[in-house]
Amino acid sequence: MERNLTHIALFAALIAVLGLVPRVDLAAGVPITAQSLGIMLCGTVLGAKRGALAVLLFLLLVALGLPLLSGGRGGLGVFVGPSAGFLVGFPIAAFVAGWIMERTTLPPFWAAASGGVIGGIGVLYVFGISGMAIVLDKTLSEAALLGLGFLPGDVIKAALAGLVTQAIARARPGALLARA
Repeated sequence: MERNLTHIALFAALIAVLGLVPRVDLAAGVPITAQSLGIMLCGTVLGAKRGALAVLLFLLLVALGLPLLSGGRGGLGVFVGPSAGFLVGFPIAAFVAGWIMERTTLPPFWAAASGGVIGGIGVLYVFGISGMAIVLDKTLSEAALLGLGFLPGDVIKAALAGLVTQAIARARPGALLARA
């Protein structure tokens, strides 16, 4: 139990640290950030439940006002802005990435990269694009076009999640909790 809590807290901190990477805003006001890589890694390394809990802990800290999102944003206001859908989708994306990692017999790189693409891109975009459409008063297709600016970077992040997860599996197989 104590080990699980430590891992959850460490991965919540990882997401926060990835927010320190300089923020780049798209025209819609949603930043391109490295934090989605942290979301993918939460699932692929910790597994579905622990990964989602790490993201929920991170979001709780953001809601309490800690400036942990890219650009030093935090507080309840971020949950009603253009990126609100992405924030809501974060724990579900981590859960799906972890679920795929736990259920597939693919080698760690391919399992993690698949989880990153399906959970960290597919699931996250469903929530993020829907949120942008609502907040920005756009149609889903208009919001989807705005969201396409994220796709190249997110594909790279899914590949990085695969590489990091594979490296952990090789160096310390017991540390890859999604496969424990």
